[in-house]
Amino acid sequence: MEYPLLIEMLERMSVIVTFAFVLSNTGMFRRLVAHQEALRDRMMLTAIFGLIGIVGTYAGIPIYDALANSRVVGVMAAGLVGGPLMGGAAGLIAGAHRYFLGGFTAFSCAVANLAEGLIAGIIHKTCPIRPIPWWVALAGGVGGETVQMIIILLTARPYEQAYRLVQEIALPMIAINSIGLAIFMLIMKTVQEAQERIGSERSQKALHIATKTLPYLRRGLTAETAVATAKIIYATGGYDAVGVTDAARVLAFIGAEEDHHSPDKVAGLTAATLHVLTTGQMFIAQDKADVGCSHAGCRLTSAVIVPLTQAGRTIGTLKLYYTRKDAVGPGDIIFANGLAHLFSTQLELTEIDRQAKLASRAELKALHAQINPHFFFNTLNTITSLVRTKPDQARELLIKLGTLFRFTMHNAGKKIAIADELTQVRAYLAIEQARHGNKLIVQEEIDEQALPCLIPSLTIQPLVENAIKHGLQPKESGGRIVLRVQDAGKAVRVSVTDDGIGMDIARVQPLQGFAGDGIGLKNVHERLQGLYGQGLNIESRPGGGTIVSFMLPKRAGDEVDELA
Repeated sequence: MEYPLLIEMLERMSVIVTFAFVLSNTGMFRRLVAHQEALRDRMMLTAIFGLIGIVGTYAGIPIYDALANSRVVGVMAAGLVGGPLMGGAAGLIAGAHRYFLGGFTAFSCAVANLAEGLIAGIIHKTCPIRPIPWWVALAGGVGGETVQMIIILLTARPYEQAYRLVQEIALPMIAINSIGLAIFMLIMKTVQEAQERIGSERSQKALHIATKTLPYLRRGLTAETAVATAKIIYATGGYDAVGVTDAARVLAFIGAEEDHHSPDKVAGLTAATLHVLTTGQMFIAQDKADVGCSHAGCRLTSAVIVPLTQAGRTIGTLKLYYTRKDAVGPGDIIFANGLAHLFSTQLELTEIDRQAKLASRAELKALHAQINPHFFFNTLNTITSLVRTKPDQARELLIKLGTLFRFTMHNAGKKIAIADELTQVRAYLAIEQARHGNKLIVQEEIDEQALPCLIPSLTIQPLVENAIKHGLQPKESGGRIVLRVQDAGKAVRVSVTDDGIGMDIARVQPLQGFAGDGIGLKNVHERLQGLYGQGLNIESRPGGGTIVSFMLPKRAGDEVDELA
């Protein structure tokens, strides 16, 4: 091996690395890293990776009627990032170009490039870590280049010349190209970490905006509240324009091109908006055609449109616009999704308020037992603390919170299957476990045959809430809750057991309501007594934990209102 060749290849590698850095800052590459790319993105990136391979050929060093080159970096990077199809296609592009340049290794190099792209794609498929670690890329580069040297020895003729070439270029190409591939994957990891940081910042901004819009959206989705909401997002979100629609018309539009997008200027909704309303799925527009504005001079050329939901129905959309083509990135998608979830939750609260005003006193107490401002804001604080460190868990908790609100709105005052009641209880417990961490352990012992039986909605959750609030929270080390649903023949026995601080039942009288509580156990007890003639049974002693249980008679029939 000639050291000058090694040094010269290292100098040429800097060109490829620079190319990779520039590529990493493009929108389509960031979408690929975030697994949000479209087919068009994959095709463009495949062509670009193939072009990087071609640049590696032209940056090669002539030696023995062949080239010591860095073509493999573009080809294998395509496979490591996009899988076998992208790697194979990039290898075909770079290999075909090399073949038509001629030389006694033309065919060998073309075959080797295709093989290396496929090898990298297989690594992508089999390695569970994303992005592919630099050391895996380094080992893959060594393997890929070794395969290329073997292919040259097997297929290039005359053999003596091929052998002499491999002797000269093998170690420099294996060493430099493997390092170049590792550097490429390090760049990709940096891009992903930057995206995650941006996503966390966007999620935090979404929570801030949701807090400011809460007083407006609590009045429902109207033209007035939509305008106020759009102004807040436009002022703090960094977008060129913001629009809000209901299911039939534009309610508000603030920002660029307002002269022909405002509610009084548009006759209907765009095809993109109608698509979101119909499917309930986000829509991303990356050019003017996708945006769908018919105005000839409109500068809005990219947008993200997300659905606003209520009671499982899409009732409107939120639209965030840029005047730059291909400007919507992963951070915008996270931001838009976060806002949509929060806005939908706020709209659910609006419907809950409306339902509460129409309900009886008993139903209103059930709603208050399930949803209270203290719990809601504690949950938001928990989500806020997780946004930066665990964004996926934060999004999951938002979904759980929405589940709680939807459950309350649709089922308060009804009898439902125990299985459905447990779904709501698990959503509540998921939020509480996120707040309390290892201090809250939940155990379930559920008889499957009892799950179809009917139970008054919002019966178990207040018992679980009481166990956490009055049994485990005062205990520094936390504790365990055991939720049991047992088939007892003609009845179902439900119990909630905690190993908390316990209480003196004679002194506390929990069925009269804890001080400052007023609802909870007392409310559930009275509801059960009114429906079945018997309420809650409580066993407890100071320091010995508490068991709250009740018997639920099995009754055939469809779901009915408690208050009917």
